[in-house]
Amino acid sequence: MSFRKVVRQSKFRHVFGQPVKTEQCYDDIRVSRVTWDSTFCAVNPCFVAIIVEASGGGAFLVLPLHKTGRIDKSYPTVCGHTGPVLDIDWCPHNDHVIASGSEDCTVMVWQIPENGLSQPLTEPVVVLEGHSKRVGIIAWHPTARNVLLSAGCDNVVLIWNVGTAEELYRLEGLHPDLIYSVSWSRDGARFCTACKDKSVRVIDPRRGTVVAEKERAHEGARPMRAIFLADGKIFTTGFSRMSERQLALWDLENLDEPMGLQELDSSNGALLPFYDPDTNVVYVCGKGDSSIRYFEITEEPPYIHFLNTFTSKEPQRGMGWMPKRGLDVSKCEIARFYKLHERKCEPIIMTVPRKSDLFQDDLYPDTAGPEAAMEAEEWVSGRTAAPVLVSLRQAYVPSKQRDLKVSRRSLAHEGRAPGTAGSSAGSSAGSSTGSSTPPPTNAARLSAPPALGSATATAPGLPEVLQEVRALRALVAEQGQRLSRLEEQLSRLENGHV
Repeated sequence: MSFRKVVRQSKFRHVFGQPVKTEQCYDDIRVSRVTWDSTFCAVNPCFVAIIVEASGGGAFLVLPLHKTGRIDKSYPTVCGHTGPVLDIDWCPHNDHVIASGSEDCTVMVWQIPENGLSQPLTEPVVVLEGHSKRVGIIAWHPTARNVLLSAGCDNVVLIWNVGTAEELYRLEGLHPDLIYSVSWSRDGARFCTACKDKSVRVIDPRRGTVVAEKERAHEGARPMRAIFLADGKIFTTGFSRMSERQLALWDLENLDEPMGLQELDSSNGALLPFYDPDTNVVYVCGKGDSSIRYFEITEEPPYIHFLNTFTSKEPQRGMGWMPKRGLDVSKCEIARFYKLHERKCEPIIMTVPRKSDLFQDDLYPDTAGPEAAMEAEEWVSGRTAAPVLVSLRQAYVPSKQRDLKVSRRSLAHEGRAPGTAGSSAGSSAGSSTGSSTPPPTNAARLSAPPALGSATATAPGLPEVLQEVRALRALVAEQGQRLSRLEEQLSRLENGHV
């Protein structure tokens, strides 16, 4: 009997989470206390934005990622809303543009200066007015430039062209009750919603129709959420009739029964799912919990595979999620969360342990980049396009030790050849005068080439020395390319790819 299949093979089985050091956190932040099941935090490779307490209106902080430590109470905020801010979302195609929805029934789009805020930002680029009740959900289109979705407590979904400040589609009558969550499909052709009537709906916004609907996806009355996966399936979180928290996976071809259903525990905090389409890993964070659970979605039963749990002492008020292009690939970082405490924001790094410090192709397939696949007008005309992918290999920076070794070796090769020629020339010159000189040091070797300019000894040999230097430099460049190819082969072999 073989025991090879007892433990499921997965490169993510040993993923572990680790909070950063205290000095790398963002301290003394008054996180919003509004009762709304939002993440309260949005992150991109340049900034972290956090909804905060504000008197006389709504505000959120925008901090450059490097501005860690204690945040002064007088630090400027984005404060144009007249009611509390409920949701914020960075534009995927411009790292300096962020949208916000508020209790004042408006959606505002803001342009953040390159180095962050130096004074309070009160004037948005555009104000989008169309909801009759508070706006609790904001979601940018994943592939079309300047297309923004907003959902309000009036049970209406609006889709805007931010570039022209016009309303593209108004989807009324599709939801009889409060909308809990909205998630675009990977190509942006459809989106799915979770509603208070316990139904999950897949909607084609350009036709204004419900493509698929699952009633009573979760039996419980507490809030649920639904997200689109890369292959078109839907992942939901909710509650059972006995108020136990659940995860479920649904196939749009057959919504009668879930492909997989797991019960977690009996806590009462809403589960916020975060999905990485490159690795097919779902991270589930419960509001008020002190843990992050992560699961791998596969093609074989039971489809939802529990990987591990990151646990800390403090409960989370909200959670931010860094896009893949903002991660440190040289440290095998596959996810980074920004956990909101009552008075601070704490980054948590998820890492796959690897012995090699080479770029890991299997962990970092091409991911969605900042370039839009099409314009808003093309999307409205009926075009659908997948995200424009970029390689993370360019972001790979070898460890300092490795870089230092390579650079020192190449410098030694480049410096030694002319140094040797200089020393031989110097010795011949020394022997002709009859004086004995000590062996040249490294400094003498490196300073030898200027001495070659003397008319007595080096005029005949200078072209040959320069030619040898050029040949050695070409050899070093060729060996560097060969080393890169061998490192790639080694990486593939270590990861099991023949």
